[in-house]
Amino acid sequence: MAKTTAEDHQIQTNISQLNAGNCEDRLDALRNLKKLAEQGTITLPVPGRDVNNHIHTFYSFSPYSPSKAVWQARQAGLATAGIMDHDTIAGAPEFIEAGKIIGLPTTVGAECRASFKGTCLADRRINNPDQPGVAYVALHGVPHHQIDALTEFFEPVRQARLIRNRNMTERLNSLIASAGVSLDFDKDVIPLSKWQEGGQITERHLLFAVSEKLLQRFPDRNELVRFLKNNLKLNMSDKAQNMLMAPDNPHLAYDVLGVLKSDLVDKFYIDADDECPPVEALAAFTKAHGIILAYAYLGDVTDSVTGDKKAQQFEDAYLDELFAILKDKGFNAVTYMPSRNTRAQLTRIKALCDQHQLFQISGEDINQPRQAFICEAMRDPFFSGLYDAAWALIGHEAESTAHLSRAMFSQDNRKQNKDLKSLISHYSAIAQQKFTGGQSYDED
Repeated sequence: MAKTTAEDHQIQTNISQLNAGNCEDRLDALRNLKKLAEQGTITLPVPGRDVNNHIHTFYSFSPYSPSKAVWQARQAGLATAGIMDHDTIAGAPEFIEAGKIIGLPTTVGAECRASFKGTCLADRRINNPDQPGVAYVALHGVPHHQIDALTEFFEPVRQARLIRNRNMTERLNSLIASAGVSLDFDKDVIPLSKWQEGGQITERHLLFAVSEKLLQRFPDRNELVRFLKNNLKLNMSDKAQNMLMAPDNPHLAYDVLGVLKSDLVDKFYIDADDECPPVEALAAFTKAHGIILAYAYLGDVTDSVTGDKKAQQFEDAYLDELFAILKDKGFNAVTYMPSRNTRAQLTRIKALCDQHQLFQISGEDINQPRQAFICEAMRDPFFSGLYDAAWALIGHEAESTAHLSRAMFSQDNRKQNKDLKSLISHYSAIAQQKFTGGQSYDED
């Protein structure tokens, strides 16, 4: 049955409100959409098998609020979804509530950087394009009563990064001065973020502010491209240039951001030493609070699928050594993205995870509107174990929220010497029983 004009207006109004400034307004809009689905005005897809544990929201950088991210995930037919913001867990309570409203099992976590100073990796490029000796890590499955503790842990990180962001803005201004534009950090950058609500400001916020300034300065796309190439000296692929030149491009500011992110960051970047906790301190914190600490595998980059990373070598040359260090430092898991790497790279990663009994987690890094919430590459049977892993992560979160002693990598489980395979099976079964009555979404 075709929707009436009034019904269509109601749907679009509520979808727009999912990104409203107030959290309760966003959740109310989601409740309204749920009612419209129950009335048959909106048709929601039957959840499939797909999962995604790495969705950013506008509490770090993304076009989506936590409510909007959950809605997009549910619309895509995901079976589960996970929030993963940078240096903040502020969006987690909304994400959890949004999942409950729309009936989508969720998991909450955060991404941050850790310093490997004092190890043999101190001077090596690990998985961070911008700084040697610093690695991106993911904190998965945060027990809900530990969200405040993680917020407190991140606060000095946020404050240190704020100072560095201001200093990097000054460097950026020297780069874009020839265009006759400049950034005011307080007026142009902070309003793009949820800083006042505990969110984080990233390099992407700075570059998005630059994108908006340049689009105002160069309404002619040819002039914009010439400035990027000739003045900023950016290497631009044919694909990127075609996106910038495309008429009626609804994602133009994000596409300019992608070009800037790919080749400009090293020209204004300032080392992030003060905001990167030592890996030992981070491991101790996550262990004490029932959080699963995961290394984020990047791998050597050739042609960046996201268009925002240049060709560069990372940890592939010393993976055996790296994995031994990860295990020694207390990492529980490795997270990777099947669409980002070759089969040879991921075959090696999977084998090393098995060798060191490291939990394998996956998810697509969602932070811009062109990205699909479903990772088609993950549907390859080669990655079938990642589905049980996602459910195990949700089971861990539910159990550790009930009591920390029931966390997946708790001292109790270590004492009982439970192997990883049995742990995954156990926690996956708990989650699927709780959310699906024990029947997987992809079963008949």
